[in-house]
Amino acid sequence: MAADLESEVQAIDKSLLECSAEEIAVKWLQANDLQKEVYQHLAYYVPKIYCRGPNPAPQREDMLAQHVLLGPMEWYLCGEDPAFGFPKLEQANKPSHLCGRVFKVGEPTYSCRDCAVDPTCVLCMECFLGSIHREHRYRMTTSGGGGFCDCGDTEAWKEGPYCQKHELNTSETAEEEDPLVHLPEDMVARAYNIFAITFKYAVDILTWEKENELPGLEMIEKSDTYYCMLFNDEVHTYEQVIYTLQKAVNCTQKEAIGFATTVDRDGRRSVRYGDFQYCDQAKSVIVRNTSRQTKPLKVQVMHSSIVAHQSFGLKLLTWLGSVIGYSDGLRRILCQVGLQEGPDGENSSLVDKLMLYDSKLWKGARNVYHQLFMSSLLMDLKYKKLFAIRFARNYERLQSDFMKDDHDREFSIADLSIQIFTVPSLARMLITEENLMTTIIKTFMDHLRHRDIQGRFQFERYTALQAFKFRRVQSLILDLKYVLISKPTEWSDDLRRKFLEGFDAFLELLKCMQGMDPITRQVGQHIEMEPEWEAAFTLQMKLTLVISMMQDWCALDEKVLIEAYKKCLTVLMQCHSGFTDGEQPIVLSMCGHSVETIRYCVSQEKVSIHLPVSRLLAGLHVLLSKTEVAYKFPELLPLSELSPPMLIEHPLRCLVLCAQVHAGMWRRNGFSLVNQIYYYHNVKCRREMFDKDIVMLQTGVSMMDPNHFLMIMLSRFELYQIFSTPDYGKRFSTENTNKDVVQQNNTLIEEMLYLIIMIVGERFSPGIGQVNTTDEIKREIIHQLSIRPMAHSELVKALPEDENRETGMESVIEEVACFKKPGLTGRGLYELKPECAKNFNLYFYHFSRAEQSKAEEAQRKLKRQNREDTALPPPALPPFCPLFASLVNILQSDVMLCIMGTILQWAVEHNGYAWSESMLQRVLHLIGMALQEEKQHLENLSEENVVTFTFTQKISKPGEAPSNSPSILAMLETLQNAPHLEVHKDMIRWILKTFNTIKKLRESSSSSPVAETEGNIMEESSRDKDKAERKRKAEIARLRREKIMAQMSEMQRHFINENKELFQQTLEELDTSASGVHENSCPVILDAKLTALGPEQTRVAEPRQVVMCILCQEEQEVKVDSRAMVLAAFIQRSTVLSKNRNKITPDPEKYDPLFMHPDLSCGTHTGSCGHIMHAHCWQRYFDAVQAKEQRRQQRLRVHTSYDVENGEFLCPLCECLSNTVIPLLPPPRVLFNRLDFSGQPNLTQWIKTLSQQVQAIQLLRNEHCASHSGHSEKMDQLQLPEGFRPDFKLKNPYSESIKEMLTTFGTATYKVGLKVHPNEEDPRVPIMCWGSCAYTIQTIERILADEDKPLFGHLPCRQDDCLMSLTRFAAAHWTVSSLSAVQGHFCTLLASLVPNEKNGNLPCILDIDMFHLLVSLVLSFPAIHCQDFSGVSLGTGDLHLFHLVTMAHIIQILLTSSTEENGMDQENTNSEEEVAVLTLYKFLCQCTGSALKEISSGWHLWRNLKAGIMPFLRCSALFFHYLNGVPAPSEIQVNGANQFEHLCSYLSLPNNLTCLFQENGEILNTLIESWCSNSEVKRYLEGKRHAISYARESNKLIDLPDDYSCLINQASNFSCPKSGGDKSRAPTLCLVCGTMLCSQSYCCQTELEGEDVGACTAHTYTCGSGVGIFLRVRECQVLFLAGKTKGCFYPPPYLDDYGETDQGLRRGNPLHLCKERFKKIQKLWQQHSITEEIGHAQEANQTLVGIDWQHL
Repeated sequence: MAADLESEVQAIDKSLLECSAEEIAVKWLQANDLQKEVYQHLAYYVPKIYCRGPNPAPQREDMLAQHVLLGPMEWYLCGEDPAFGFPKLEQANKPSHLCGRVFKVGEPTYSCRDCAVDPTCVLCMECFLGSIHREHRYRMTTSGGGGFCDCGDTEAWKEGPYCQKHELNTSETAEEEDPLVHLPEDMVARAYNIFAITFKYAVDILTWEKENELPGLEMIEKSDTYYCMLFNDEVHTYEQVIYTLQKAVNCTQKEAIGFATTVDRDGRRSVRYGDFQYCDQAKSVIVRNTSRQTKPLKVQVMHSSIVAHQSFGLKLLTWLGSVIGYSDGLRRILCQVGLQEGPDGENSSLVDKLMLYDSKLWKGARNVYHQLFMSSLLMDLKYKKLFAIRFARNYERLQSDFMKDDHDREFSIADLSIQIFTVPSLARMLITEENLMTTIIKTFMDHLRHRDIQGRFQFERYTALQAFKFRRVQSLILDLKYVLISKPTEWSDDLRRKFLEGFDAFLELLKCMQGMDPITRQVGQHIEMEPEWEAAFTLQMKLTLVISMMQDWCALDEKVLIEAYKKCLTVLMQCHSGFTDGEQPIVLSMCGHSVETIRYCVSQEKVSIHLPVSRLLAGLHVLLSKTEVAYKFPELLPLSELSPPMLIEHPLRCLVLCAQVHAGMWRRNGFSLVNQIYYYHNVKCRREMFDKDIVMLQTGVSMMDPNHFLMIMLSRFELYQIFSTPDYGKRFSTENTNKDVVQQNNTLIEEMLYLIIMIVGERFSPGIGQVNTTDEIKREIIHQLSIRPMAHSELVKALPEDENRETGMESVIEEVACFKKPGLTGRGLYELKPECAKNFNLYFYHFSRAEQSKAEEAQRKLKRQNREDTALPPPALPPFCPLFASLVNILQSDVMLCIMGTILQWAVEHNGYAWSESMLQRVLHLIGMALQEEKQHLENLSEENVVTFTFTQKISKPGEAPSNSPSILAMLETLQNAPHLEVHKDMIRWILKTFNTIKKLRESSSSSPVAETEGNIMEESSRDKDKAERKRKAEIARLRREKIMAQMSEMQRHFINENKELFQQTLEELDTSASGVHENSCPVILDAKLTALGPEQTRVAEPRQVVMCILCQEEQEVKVDSRAMVLAAFIQRSTVLSKNRNKITPDPEKYDPLFMHPDLSCGTHTGSCGHIMHAHCWQRYFDAVQAKEQRRQQRLRVHTSYDVENGEFLCPLCECLSNTVIPLLPPPRVLFNRLDFSGQPNLTQWIKTLSQQVQAIQLLRNEHCASHSGHSEKMDQLQLPEGFRPDFKLKNPYSESIKEMLTTFGTATYKVGLKVHPNEEDPRVPIMCWGSCAYTIQTIERILADEDKPLFGHLPCRQDDCLMSLTRFAAAHWTVSSLSAVQGHFCTLLASLVPNEKNGNLPCILDIDMFHLLVSLVLSFPAIHCQDFSGVSLGTGDLHLFHLVTMAHIIQILLTSSTEENGMDQENTNSEEEVAVLTLYKFLCQCTGSALKEISSGWHLWRNLKAGIMPFLRCSALFFHYLNGVPAPSEIQVNGANQFEHLCSYLSLPNNLTCLFQENGEILNTLIESWCSNSEVKRYLEGKRHAISYARESNKLIDLPDDYSCLINQASNFSCPKSGGDKSRAPTLCLVCGTMLCSQSYCCQTELEGEDVGACTAHTYTCGSGVGIFLRVRECQVLFLAGKTKGCFYPPPYLDDYGETDQGLRRGNPLHLCKERFKKIQKLWQQHSITEEIGHAQEANQTLVGIDWQHL
């Protein structure tokens, strides 16, 4: 079958390939009925090319389509070969000054905050980099795909509309010339023909609804093949689709994932191919399986030829898009064809058809034709206008299609509104000609159908589906916002008329919101069902900006403003007419004033928070004052008709509701009310809610008698009784013992006073007070920063944004605050400038309760620090605008004075009344405000004016006859000395002082000095008294403090004397634990030279090591035979030092890790937190952890931050991730050292002896294998070296518990390092232990070198302890391994340097890492030495092994050194080192048969050699220091000159390293020859292979660009490697190797150890052996991964100018690389702390544990 298919395909291809495009085009040119010809051609060929099998073959299809179908069209269009025709067109074409680049998903876009007309005006990266906006405040975002670059659009930018590239194209010619003049006549005609036919064909086939026949394309022979086509929807999840497909078309999971990915990307995919029945069966399974919970997936069975024509239809649209790119003329023709009315009149043009069919098309088709519209209609200014009109006329239908459609907005044609409505000229035109505003608002209203009896909106329960629909409806508000975003500069009558029509519609909308969601107080029992409130608030939030913008439009034209004001007032009247019925009027009277109002109790009747009509009127009223219309045309305004009590009624109710909620009277109404009150005050809504309610009250009060207002207010607050009846307060407190009621009333009084403070004091809105907008923003910032210093982003969040997402903060912040840069963590903060503190108002109306108390505390603290008075007096306020000027009279009205007097009276007789201090504090604040006001009036007094504000006189008068209450002033003086008001004294003193100042001001005009002095004397004396009192108190406090301190120090002394021994001990311990020289233990050393190894090794008395177990707190000395003590440790595979990350890891079961390759491609690193436990305590702890884990697994199925199955646990003390423990040991070498009684042999003799011993051992082992019977003859021939006893077995010196721990840690290293199952018998265990020791030392040496720190004395003690324990462990581990295995390892290791005939096939000298070799040799040597009784000391062996390896390393360095002689200043000093090294190099040249480069300069060689060998020497110094415990000489503990010489002396090497060769010339020459004769060395020298050269460079993380947008750009160009050129959704950069990965998507999942893992996890296994550091480019966050279950996010190293990171790129400020933070991440990586960091993060934040890290 397959073979048949193959041949068939080939056969078809032949006939197709013989088609000639030119011939067909010629035939077409002669045809009478072109359409018929073209259709016949397509009907015959399209099904032959497209959809020939179950899987699409895009390459083949495109190739054939171009050849057979598009080729003839291009020939026809050009009239010649298109290869010449199109370039000609392109040359003749004037390049466009518009950029028009359509954005891909994730591409960076830039908007300029200074010049863009609105935030939707964006530039692509290329245009941005060439524009002036680079230097401005720009915002960077990643595109969701679909918009286009606005470069060159003069309407989008206030300045700098062109980048350098497009500026060249703005020629002087008239804008409106017809582009068709540049095309030949005949071509125009041909273009019309072919465009009309192809465009119509594509539109017809895409909008075709019959599944079995075709529009005019009937085929001659019709095949019987069908597709089962699955369509995308936004309801079903990936998982559901994959599962269903596996069942329906029985495919594998991989295939199902492929299908699902394509369906999600393109919107449809065929999942089955065959006859009708076969496909229909799959369809029914899919439908049946997905229809249970939601609507089923959409599936269609389609005839293959229809699918073929649709595929080609899309291809044609793409082709049209590319063809019109060659010429503006062609673009113009296509636009004409598209918008030409068809025969059916309205909506029959091709463009209309497509638009109206939009919601029925699949995603891929929509994308293609939207792109075509953008590159044609929207790029041609003339047709953009015509298209906009078509779009506006169809607006309603398009929107209702969108509501029904379930695709996201970006896939809907409705989304093009952003391209049309944001163009100011188009928006104006559509408002005036197509009445767009009204259309949008009407459409919006149509979709919110639910109303109550009064016609207000009513929302059902906010289910997921409701929310989904509601989100759709909100996009309409967005369109309205776009239309309004740019304000008109000149108004035509038409615009006025249509805008006001739109305003009417808008008022209708607000009218439906006025009073919606009313609530009634619950009494008795708690509310059962939380009422629906979110929808109403969502609506309010979305409309907030539109309401503000409507007001801005009104403010621009006086006529419009007057009309709008009248209309709004009329609607408000209508809203009110239904409200006041049925509420009976009552009369209130107080202090000789009376007012008529209605009886209404907020706590009993219905009340609503939503009052948008009242608030809009308030906004317009302020605009009357701001634009001065109120003073210019008072006769045009209906101000006389206003009824102030009606205006204030609803806002007042709303504010009373807030007060009562705060007083706890509405507790039983549940959280929905609390949330509503929260949002009412929240920065997102308050501009059009809370703020406007205050304005409305100010408006009302400015037009009525303040006494009347206050009485109505008392009545609404339900406090009228208390203040109108004398002594009511006293009765109230004695009769009612109900504490709650008292408490509630107190809170209500406080809230009411607060409201009065706000009404008089909030005059920072332009139009109410004489201020401008910047004053308002400054004030907001000052009060935010009074709470605490804040970061830029916090401030932005606390300030309201305008329609352009601007807060206006940057323009004023410098005046009021100073910026402090951040350190390594944290963010930059703004601090308030001290001179702004005087503007602080404690009762600022945007403070929440918590903020207010924080701010008060902070400000008082500041004053105390500056030794100032702690009073926080009200600040001086700007004067009111004339329209609101009468507001200040509240402060001196009779009712107000009565309220103040009453409360002060309560405070004076403080026992008889229920009152609170905050009440008093507010009254004092109000008095302060009145005094400030009077003072300002007096200071600004002009000659003829009389000051009407006489507050000081009123508060000096005592009460009327019957009660004879004292004056307010007198009560204040009484309160000043009241003992229970300590806190308020400062404030009272400030008030009295201000009072006197005002008196002086008043009397400066008249003169009566007597009265003045009286007051002053009184004040002076009280002040002196006060001072004395304070002094006395301070003295007492001081004495008391001193007494306490004395007692404490006495107790301390006492304690130390009692516990003398304890302290002694602790001090000793401190001495011993510090590494370095212990003066007390061995003072002789200091003068001598310190030597770390060899027979000359400096002997050090071993200090006692006493440690304490963190679990049982017992102390114990570390001894050979005591119970084991262990350190918590973490072993991990590591590639941090790797020079070759691509190495394939061999099969771990067979791999022999004896030799480490110098590329260090994967090592085993051990780290520790340094906390010590008893082995048995740890065992108990770990068993408990395991048991707990088993229990937890049965309960919950989430991971913990540690994986118990892999032996992981958290250190019990510091919660550091660990997976094993290292035993603590005393220095191990001392145990194996015998007496050295003979003269120590030199290297040559020693090698000879050793070779004999090795030979003997190997023979014995072979014998042992061959026979177990008696001595054979081989044994007799064998000459055993003197004193060598190969049958001797050493007794293990360690206690059982230590032995067990040695095995435990050894096995753990083996298990983790090789990724195998633990097996303590495996001969590779000791190799892994030595390897881990060597690798860990190498990493520490690299870190110290990179940070330029000296080798010793700078390690943190946890690393120091870890290295000591690790080295000692590795040195002792052979005692628990098989002796013969360790001896075998030693023989093989030695054979790589000293060849013998047994061990062939060992790696050549270039392929061995010498430090690993040294460690393994030195640590396995005791296994041989323990059988040698000839008196040669262990130290001699160490020294000779070290010298041997050092020489091999020197040869390694000389062979691989690539010295470039030129360019360096040579110092031809010809010192002996240089001569010697040249000689050695010449000898090497001989050995290698002169394949080495000739080098004549000894200086270069010596320099290279020294640099190359330094790391090895440093590592060796660390190793022998920890092995033998010889303290480091002080010279290596600092970074000084001559480090090399000091290291050599510490390691008993000659300073001239080549002396080693000269001393042992005879044997070394043979060794060097044998090293160089290896075939691999020859291959290297001939250039056939690569080798590592020394010194190895340190690995660093990749270099990141300074500007983050470079990364975003790089990521947007990155397409997923698996799904053919599709853009990756979560491009992620590996910071270790720089690979870009497609993370978090099905397409790039791979299988790893039987599990599906995402690209990042898979990459960590190849690049970082399980650990990875990534940068998620779109989110701008760093991702740490370790293994499959561990991961965390980490702050990125990119900061904006305000020192903050922007994770998720939400703010869009330009980001730049912070080198310090990147270094910190790099250090975490180099120190192998990534896993530990993840552990800490997961412990601290449990949500991280639930994330499926392996899918990233």
